Amino acid sequence: MRHRRNTTKLKRTAAHRRSLLANLACSLIEHGSIRTTLAKAKALRPVAEKMIGLGKRGDLHARRQAVAFLRQKDIAKKLFDEVAPLSKDRPGGYCRITKLGPRMTDSAPMAVIEWVDQPAEVETVDAPEEAAAEPTPVVAEAPAAEEAEAKPAKKKATKKAKAEADAE
Repeated sequence: MRHRRNTTKLKRTAAHRRSLLANLACSLIEHGSIRTTLAKAKALRPVAEKMIGLGKRGDLHARRQAVAFLRQKDIAKKLFDEVAPLSKDRPGGYCRITKLGPRMTDSAPMAVIEWVDQPAEVETVDAPEEAAAEPTPVVAEAPAAEEAEAKPAKKKATKKAKAEADAE
């Protein structure tokens, strides 16, 4: 009997399903969020949460288990060094699934799966220190208003010129 055996098969053999989930988990670890079908996202969530659990343990055996499943040493290193420490205080629920709606081609329900504790992406602007120290000049408001009034006049002039050219 199949009591409490709730594996989402995704219409694949066991080896194909394991490879698919390993590749999806690697992509999730590498990029932080991925867009996939809803069924694959729901099948990936327990796998990704187990990987975070291994990452939080951090011992040698956990590292070997992660590499054995993911099959990519650099991704496993990123899991243990960057992704798992962000969730050290969270007892569970490391992934978030957001439904997107149907895919245009085959109407498959799509979803985004992402980490709940993602690092905030900060954009750094490399500005020269000298330019930041100098105050920016204040531009008067009146010339900008005159230019705005002049632009529609130019458009009207071009429309009149086109109308005259069409009339001839």
